[in-house]
Amino acid sequence: MITRREFIQVAMASSALVGASGFGTWSRVAAQQALTQDQLLQFDDFGNVTLIHVTDIHAQLKPIYFREPEINIGVGDAKGQVPHVTGAEFQKMFSIAPGSGDAYALSYPDFEALARGYGRMGGMDRVATVVKAIRAARPDSILLDGGDTWHGSMTSFLTKGQDMVNVMNALGVDAMTSHWEWTYGTERVKEIVETQLKFPFLGANIFDVEWDEPAFEPYKIFERGGQRIGVIGQAFPYMPIANPKWMFPEYSFGIREERMQQVVDELRAEGVDLVVVLSHNGFDVDKKMGGRVKGIDVILSGHTHDAVPEPILIGETILIATGSNGKFVSRVDLDVRDGKMMGFRHKLIPIFSDVITPDADMAALIDAERAPFKAQLEERIGTTESLLYRRGNFNGSWDDLICDAIRTERDVQIALSPGVRWGTTLLPGDAITREDIHNVTSMTYGAVYRTEMTGETLKTVLEDVADNIFNTDPYYQQGGDMVRVGGLAYAIDVSKPMGSRIGAMALADTGEAIEPAKSYTVAGWASVNEGTEGPQIWDVVEAHIRKIGTVRLQPNTSVTVTGV
Repeated sequence: MITRREFIQVAMASSALVGASGFGTWSRVAAQQALTQDQLLQFDDFGNVTLIHVTDIHAQLKPIYFREPEINIGVGDAKGQVPHVTGAEFQKMFSIAPGSGDAYALSYPDFEALARGYGRMGGMDRVATVVKAIRAARPDSILLDGGDTWHGSMTSFLTKGQDMVNVMNALGVDAMTSHWEWTYGTERVKEIVETQLKFPFLGANIFDVEWDEPAFEPYKIFERGGQRIGVIGQAFPYMPIANPKWMFPEYSFGIREERMQQVVDELRAEGVDLVVVLSHNGFDVDKKMGGRVKGIDVILSGHTHDAVPEPILIGETILIATGSNGKFVSRVDLDVRDGKMMGFRHKLIPIFSDVITPDADMAALIDAERAPFKAQLEERIGTTESLLYRRGNFNGSWDDLICDAIRTERDVQIALSPGVRWGTTLLPGDAITREDIHNVTSMTYGAVYRTEMTGETLKTVLEDVADNIFNTDPYYQQGGDMVRVGGLAYAIDVSKPMGSRIGAMALADTGEAIEPAKSYTVAGWASVNEGTEGPQIWDVVEAHIRKIGTVRLQPNTSVTVTGV
């Protein structure tokens, strides 16, 4: 990781780029004084082009708590590099004062205490306030949405993403790309794109299967600030692997590096002054692609939910990561002259919901979208005495609870929960509402299957997922976390090659070793197989919480990690 000071020095020495970030100064101030809206929005206008980036909102319309990961392991060249640095090490890397607002927003230490002090984050009515403020200063700003927008909440599930479509139209988005949007199925996506969206749905890497031809707009050219800006959309490349292919059989995806180079070259041939990639690849994939595809000025990264307070420099390409759940908005001002990016200023703006005044129009729209479901959303199912969070390479407490529910309600020895990164956080003492349960379970293929698996099959499942995460080549990573397990203990050496990372598998309750040829009862959810049968995961979790009343979880020590 190049430090901000080193970044500026290198840029100035090369006379190619001059970069600056407003975050480091803000962090030092925040540790000393109360936060204000003016302080959060302060920005010294720069250059002639402004980009505004949001991504991975996961349909969170209201302010939320979201704990950043404690464990985010990097392998190969990514080891020890952003975003695979967490906690105190992360704070030190970016000169973040412990206990400050940005320590709370960007890292996990003392999360509970800081959350009670600083409050919730996000809320699309607060995001609207920030966007309007930037546009007031820079009327030609381009607002770009990195995808994972229409999915992740109870209201988005019940409306098939309509609530988010209405909100993002009102926000004035200029273009978006996609991932979980596709889990509503081809018909619904096409209905929204063709009849409802007020902005382009970009995907240079989405091809028609039958004709092997591009199926959606690859890019949009904007005339702003006297410059021509080409924005390329890069949808999530691994759709048919990570999500059910049967929901969108008409389309293929993929990284398609050669296609990206072709599109960049096409834009340059058309005389654009700036090339921006609006990506849902994930951070490490974007970093590799940015080093191999020539002619990209800016990559706005999404999918892996990384909130990185300063841009990463890849040659003369800057890589921006804006976090998730509406916690942040990125502003990037660029000096573009003679078809070249000469410099930039960047700020990752944390959306402290108690500090930023809600935009009245957006707040009214959000309340209207939620009104038909208000009673369902707010029904209290139980209480938690444990911190409930999801993020991290291995089990989070929400998934421990989900696995407990699956094992109890489906009467199995072992439970599996997908390593998805979306899902909000609850503090000890909080009520658990139906909305809270849906925030960590809502999807269009949430049936809880029950089956038998041999020990050998269980190992194969764990090995396959581990290779998706810990392969040293980013192009073979899909950006999720390890499948969560209940009733199963194992050891993992992340430094080992495919097929040899997982060992010491045992039943967690008894310590009995898992035998390769022996069968075990297993239940899980989010199967990509068509026709999966079983109750919906949110009903299973709700039934479990109603029975126990109060959630009290013990620390999960079932996974032993080495090779980091």
